[in-house]
Amino acid sequence: MNPLTTFAEETRLTLANLTDAVGDLAVPSVRLGVTGLARSGKTVFLTALVHNLVHGGRLPVFSAAAGHRITGAGLQPQPDDAVPRFDYEAHVRALVSDRIWPDSTRQVSELRLTIDFESASYFYRKLGPGRLHVDLIDYPGEWLLDLPLLNKDYAAFSAEALVRARAPNRRKIAAPFLEALAVIDRDAAESETAAQTLAAAFKSYLAACREDTHALSMLPPGRFLMPGDLDGSPALTFAPLDIPADAAPARSGTVRAMMERRYEAYKTHVVRPFFRNHFARLDRQIVLVDVLHAMNAGPHAIADLQAALGEVLGAFRPGKRSWLSSILTRRIDRILFAATKADHLHRSDHDRLEAILRRLVARAEETARFKGAEVDVIALAAVRATREATVKHRGEALPAILGTPLPGERLNGDTYDGETEIAMFPGDLPQNPESVFGQVDSVSEDLRPDFPSAQSDLQFLRFRPPELDTTAEGLTLSLPHIRLDRALEFLIGDRLA
Repeated sequence: MNPLTTFAEETRLTLANLTDAVGDLAVPSVRLGVTGLARSGKTVFLTALVHNLVHGGRLPVFSAAAGHRITGAGLQPQPDDAVPRFDYEAHVRALVSDRIWPDSTRQVSELRLTIDFESASYFYRKLGPGRLHVDLIDYPGEWLLDLPLLNKDYAAFSAEALVRARAPNRRKIAAPFLEALAVIDRDAAESETAAQTLAAAFKSYLAACREDTHALSMLPPGRFLMPGDLDGSPALTFAPLDIPADAAPARSGTVRAMMERRYEAYKTHVVRPFFRNHFARLDRQIVLVDVLHAMNAGPHAIADLQAALGEVLGAFRPGKRSWLSSILTRRIDRILFAATKADHLHRSDHDRLEAILRRLVARAEETARFKGAEVDVIALAAVRATREATVKHRGEALPAILGTPLPGERLNGDTYDGETEIAMFPGDLPQNPESVFGQVDSVSEDLRPDFPSAQSDLQFLRFRPPELDTTAEGLTLSLPHIRLDRALEFLIGDRLA
């Protein structure tokens, strides 16, 4: 049994899986989870995936499309009536018409894409055309960081949260929260004012950690940064407390007892429903990772991202796909890790970006493979916002990228207006991915000298989405991309064979 679930929950999951399996007898389906931490490009990926399939985009590595076996693709009503619909049409308008990036993921949403195809097998072609429902489940990666909380009591959560808050790279960021914590008497009578004050300071600390300057990723509880309709509820009004390892159980009516009760309510009413209703029903998963954003912020951000990915991937249920296992205990049989925004680099650096991501997820990848899941790592840009060129600088030819920076982006003292196209050399990623994992001394916080910093070796700008080309007949082409076709081939190619 999965350690995140109880026997009763596993029984409910089996019944839900059985219902899904009965539906698959008519038209097979695959539930594809799309996740990633903040700013990793989940919304853009989903929009580009659907746009390219519906509009017949250029997908040479996606065998079903390259072989002209896809006869149609379109959106259908989603099967889960209680889940918000992914607003595909609004996101397409933002990308294509307004040339702005759509709003980021704030909640679980779903979209059903149905693909009609001809099988690559002569035998199955004789049986008639095929059809596959692809149910796309979009959810914030921060929520995955909550799943390990199901196996931790309040004291363990508090101890881990405070170790992170007092770490050398976080002490200054956490100072206001730690000051508020210092005046709290955990054994005093429970007080709503004290709970709200400490919880607000804790949330402010988590939000500051996520700012671009720090770009930290290990920030549970995930709903504290995107509370939705639970904002202000007692289940989201708690914070860690200093609890000695040998402390006696909390006395009823104290601040500690109130915090423990609310922590357990958070697990019961927020974390478990997400696991049961969404996460535990996935068949395949893509995890989007903004490696470049973490590299811009430095080695602390890289180390934190590695820890967060380890927590996230530890929550997955990987395993081989079989008819029986899909009913009894659903498993994720394919996991794709994707380093996003590859268009911020020249193609000569894409292999290096992949190597860095592979190093980040090496341990989790090994575990998933051991349990029978197929795993792959790629560098992609779901929507390519730049083009490549070669420029001469002081007589030397340099590989460059061309694009239109977003309004307000700054580089070398220049501020861009969102209309001017520029050529820039973003720098080269290191050949050896190990050099990216700079070591930070726990006291002095000195960095290894070979760690590439944004101030010296690398520089990245955010670019506007591209202006789409049109055909001679006036038809708008599909969104350009880098390796979206390779991602599709890995994620659903075998289901269209």
